[in-house]
Amino acid sequence: MPTQKPTDPTLAAKLSPMQFQVTQCSATEPPFRNEFWDHHESGLYVDIVSGEPLFSSLHKFDSGTGWPSFTQPAVPKNVAEVRDVSHFMVRTEVRSVGGDSHLGHLFDDGPGPTGMRYCINSASLRFIPTQELAAEGYEKFVPLFEDQARRNAEGK
Repeated sequence: MPTQKPTDPTLAAKLSPMQFQVTQCSATEPPFRNEFWDHHESGLYVDIVSGEPLFSSLHKFDSGTGWPSFTQPAVPKNVAEVRDVSHFMVRTEVRSVGGDSHLGHLFDDGPGPTGMRYCINSASLRFIPTQELAAEGYEKFVPLFEDQARRNAEGK
C-alpha cells in the first residue's frame, strides 16, 4: 500500500539507475525499450516510489509512441499536472502527488472519451495484477476490474 517518499539515498539503493533518473531527475526512458509499453495484463499501475495508485489497465491504450499511454488517471487526485518549459517546448509534466515522482507528460492527442494521452515512463511505475490487488493492499480497486470483466462477458 502507499507509503511516504523515502530519502534520496534510500531511493538510490532501492531503484534501478533508470528508475532513479526518471522519477527523481525527470529523465525519459527510451521508447519501445521499457517494461510496460506493450503490456496488456489487467491491473493497476502504482508509483514505484510511493506506491500510490496512478493508472489502470482499463484506461491504457496503444499510442504507437513506445511508452505506456493512458486516457486518464485511475485516481486523479494522485496525479499532478505541472507546466514544463524545458527543452525549448511548453508541455504539461505529469507527477505523482505523494511521491513527487516524474511520471511523464500529458498531451491532447489521445482517443475518446477524454482525448488525452498520459504518456508515462515505465520506470516510474510498478504493476500490480488484478488477482494480486487485495493481497497488496489495493482491495478497493478490485470491483473496477470485476465490473469490466462482467461487461466483457455480457458483450458490452
